[in-house]
Amino acid sequence: MAYRICLIEGDGIGHEVVPAARKVLEATGLPLEFVEAEAGWETFERRGVSVPEETVEKILSCHATLFGAATSPTRKVPGFFGAIRYLRRRLDLYANVRPAKSRPIPQSRPGVDLIIVRENTEGLYVEQERRYLDVAIADAVISKKASERIGRVALKIAEGRPRKTLHIAHKANVLPVTQGLFLDTVKEAARDFPLVNVQDIIVDNCAMQLVMRPERFDVIVTTNLLGDILSDLTAGLVGGLGLAPSANIGDTTAVFEPVHGSAPDIAGKGIANPTATILSAAMMLDYLGEREVARKVERAVDLVLEKGPRTPDLGGEATTETFTQAVIEALKAL
Repeated sequence: MAYRICLIEGDGIGHEVVPAARKVLEATGLPLEFVEAEAGWETFERRGVSVPEETVEKILSCHATLFGAATSPTRKVPGFFGAIRYLRRRLDLYANVRPAKSRPIPQSRPGVDLIIVRENTEGLYVEQERRYLDVAIADAVISKKASERIGRVALKIAEGRPRKTLHIAHKANVLPVTQGLFLDTVKEAARDFPLVNVQDIIVDNCAMQLVMRPERFDVIVTTNLLGDILSDLTAGLVGGLGLAPSANIGDTTAVFEPVHGSAPDIAGKGIANPTATILSAAMMLDYLGEREVARKVERAVDLVLEKGPRTPDLGGEATTETFTQAVIEALKAL
């Protein structure tokens, strides 16, 4: 049986990095069937919606989805809703999983191997804002249900890793009702995972410790906004957003995407770094149960990062195409 994979290029460099990842996936030799769909700002400009209903239907008909990049304007545009945020809510993709692992490049700090597990549907990202003249107010929604299920995802991930350590990053010292509910709920869930060493840490201290001693961390679970910020910090530790993959996982489906944006300044130039998208594809293979193949893809990427060629963002001169072909050759040699 072939795996049905939905491909959504999105905007900007998504049109370059998703086809690159597709070529790597095809080179694995796995039985794959690709289904193309559209979403993002360009789709909104053409059709008036960022995610057409047929895109949702295609995602639900597939085993997993690989998403490229989406543009979101900084101004408020009537009728527009960010594509990936819409999909997270519509498909209840409540677990955002972002690994940060040292890579064999000079920009990467050695000894880092951690995962940020971020609640993906609540917090300040419910986007319930209002303004009264010169005062603006935003609601932060934290529920016991969402806190428990993201806690259990993080605990299960930690339980399967060698160090079996989970840090709960929070700001309950200032926000004891909302952040306190999150903290207490994850701690309650941890009673079912006696093998996991669970610690809580105030998020500002967590940020400092990540900069000073990132090697001490294994798995970190936190709320939506805090996880968004911390995961970009950890990406910076290991070489930047061009190397940062992620997953949006629900109970019935999952959407995998690079952490970087649509990068309109380099879109169409053929120099976008496809590493994050290829590594996101490897995470997708792992999700599908193809762990050995996923590890081979990751190893092939590391071999190319170590020996070259590298793309301009990593100090090299490789194009997206030449880098991708080097990864494919390395994968075939493994």
